Amino acid sequence: MVDRRDFLKFSFAVAPAASGLAFAGCGGNGAGPVLGYAIAPEVYTTRLYTVVPGTKPAITIHLVEVAKFKQYGYGNWTLGGALNSEIRTDLMPASFNASLVSNKEKLLSFFTITDIHITDKEAPNQLIYLEQLYETQVPAAASIYSPVMLYSTHVLDATVQTINALHAKSPIDFGLSLGDVCNSSMYNELRWYIDVLDGKLIQPSSGAHLGADSIDYQKPYQAMGLDKAIPWYQTLGNHDHFWMGSIPVDNSVLRPDLRASYTSEAVFSTSNKMLLAPTSIGDHESYMGVLDGSTPYGDIKYAGPNKNFTSPPLVAKDDARRPLKRDEWLTEFFTTTSNPVGHGFKLTDAKNGFACYSFVPKSTLPLKVIVLDNTQREDDGSNEIHGHGFLDAQRWTWLKNELKMGDAAGQLMIVSAHIPIDVENPASPMAWWNDNLNAVDLAGLVAELHSHPNLLLWVSGHRHFNVVKAFAGSAPENGFWQVETSSLRDFPQQFRMFEIHLNSDYTISIVTTNVDPAVQDGTPAAKSRSYAVATWQIVKNANNNPTADPSIHPLPNGSYNAELFKQLSPEMVLKMKALFPRA
Repeated sequence: MVDRRDFLKFSFAVAPAASGLAFAGCGGNGAGPVLGYAIAPEVYTTRLYTVVPGTKPAITIHLVEVAKFKQYGYGNWTLGGALNSEIRTDLMPASFNASLVSNKEKLLSFFTITDIHITDKEAPNQLIYLEQLYETQVPAAASIYSPVMLYSTHVLDATVQTINALHAKSPIDFGLSLGDVCNSSMYNELRWYIDVLDGKLIQPSSGAHLGADSIDYQKPYQAMGLDKAIPWYQTLGNHDHFWMGSIPVDNSVLRPDLRASYTSEAVFSTSNKMLLAPTSIGDHESYMGVLDGSTPYGDIKYAGPNKNFTSPPLVAKDDARRPLKRDEWLTEFFTTTSNPVGHGFKLTDAKNGFACYSFVPKSTLPLKVIVLDNTQREDDGSNEIHGHGFLDAQRWTWLKNELKMGDAAGQLMIVSAHIPIDVENPASPMAWWNDNLNAVDLAGLVAELHSHPNLLLWVSGHRHFNVVKAFAGSAPENGFWQVETSSLRDFPQQFRMFEIHLNSDYTISIVTTNVDPAVQDGTPAAKSRSYAVATWQIVKNANNNPTADPSIHPLPNGSYNAELFKQLSPEMVLKMKALFPRA
């Protein structure tokens, strides 16, 4: 097995992109030389150090009081010790002894990032004000406002640089982005995301570009870009094609003006009850507010009951805020300088709005990745929050065919999908959708997955948790693992590394490790980490055990590392013995 003391535990000098906060001549139009932000000189995984939030301060404050965070001790954190990798043999026969097994061959190395929620914080049609109304009753309200919104592109840039540093030490075969790269399906949000990965100049402001020459989170900067030797592949999330991840943009019943609201100058007005009753979106009770980019802490403006305003509040319009239809979102990935062009999507399918595909990451390895769009359809007729897992007939047929072909070809398989399965209460808006429009119910989906012994792993995001769940089958080889990766937006702001090993007894080990972006003190990404910790301290939205499922083990400080064992079928063992004979 992997040496549990040394796996991905290292530090080394990282060539700086620039000296921290050095800028020159960066006005609102991005003119003049603009430098990037360096990450910390030491890069480590949670197998060496973990980010530990400080104790919640005695004085209670609210998320909107960002200027008081430092004064009262919010956002404080320290580096804790190593988070060991838990040995998980849930899927193995009772007689299996992991201590007698060693790793024989590293087959694959990849990373997952997810739920980045690149946000146009100055857009007029957000739900910022609702967080203030529901902060104490609904901790999830922090998903519609927290000060981490200020630095969403900067955290991604620091993450990309951290991945590059890990790759320089030990090559990474590919990356998977698991969805919700946008917060609300805007063109500029998607372009910021792709451009950060491409290493372009980023101008993270919109409209009037307030503060673009003086405020750190508004200043243009040069992103470093993902190492061109690492191909990355994209998965569709609900926030990528629904307004606020919740409601179809073109909804003539609930809110006919929703599409126009993106590029309007009028600040959005809706019901104070919209979080609890999405169908009340058409009520005009309160203005939802925007963040003021000219202020150091991103002060909220234009928020509150309509009756408090003598006239509707207005902001500068920006056509780059336009919402993208599903096909437009998919085809945007063909305008890129990183690899591969399209990032997995096939152009013809993308033009038809079909977001499923598969790929083989290494020609010498019988393994394929099945990238599955399991988000709801825009035309599904639901008036609920569109966060459910869902497969229409076309996608369900496609998935079954991909799994069948993988078995026939003797390929190991990984499914990449935004929404995890069987980890939420059925009534949750993030659970598998219990509706007759869904082509398959949860039990039918799990049964199908269990019928394919070559399936190793289902990877997903969506819930912003680092969770591992075992799906045991009727025989050991019929089980598979589900691994969720936390959000780069909310604490613990991590991505995941995966290494797949062939063991000495021809079982498989999946070693999965959380990684904190190596943020440099004084940079916007470091400030975002502090704000993410403060948000956690104030609203406690990092749940250590998000379900009562006994296969989900406690998550210290929101992180979880594991080595996951999987039994191969007799046929696959013979194939792997032929490909990787014992020395």
